[in-house]
Amino acid sequence: MAETDTGGPAERTMTTAMLKAFANPLRRRIMRVFTKREFVRAADIAGDLGEPANKISFHLRVLADAGLIVEAPEQARDGRDRVWTPIKDSLRIRASTTDPDDMALSDAVIAAMAEDHLELVRRLVAHSTSVAAQDPADHGTLSVSNLRLTEAEYSALMDKLNGAILEAERTRDKDAGDARGWQIDIVAADDTL
Repeated sequence: MAETDTGGPAERTMTTAMLKAFANPLRRRIMRVFTKREFVRAADIAGDLGEPANKISFHLRVLADAGLIVEAPEQARDGRDRVWTPIKDSLRIRASTTDPDDMALSDAVIAAMAEDHLELVRRLVAHSTSVAAQDPADHGTLSVSNLRLTEAEYSALMDKLNGAILEAERTRDKDAGDARGWQIDIVAADDTL
């Protein structure tokens, strides 16, 4: 795992293997289960997603081979128990590449993740219009900012945002009983799109 100079998680560009793993919708759903529980077994995910455990085990191995999750043997009940945890790095999809296969794969993953993002926005809107008055807890937000920046300033801003997210992961209270999983999607586009 890449690390920052403070020894914590870092941001890195997704490899071809990571992109291939993320291209599968079930694997993206599996990765979202890790926001609910930091350590999971195939049976845990199978129960959450309503999928057979052997199918989940196969996809967990693909995610592990791609470097998106790692085993957590210290969490296992015995030598046969396989427990998994996600890598802590922040991952970025490279929007441009010279390899046409990677370009097509990146485009496909970006499109699939955009659909996942739209589904998250739909859930957020449905919650805010239907139950938010009865449930005052902060379950999500949609923030919009419009800035005029140079490309270098934009890159520096993204580095700061990712650094803040990684710092929050590094310093979070791992024993907090009221912790919830949060999906944070950062979507940015310049005015040429």
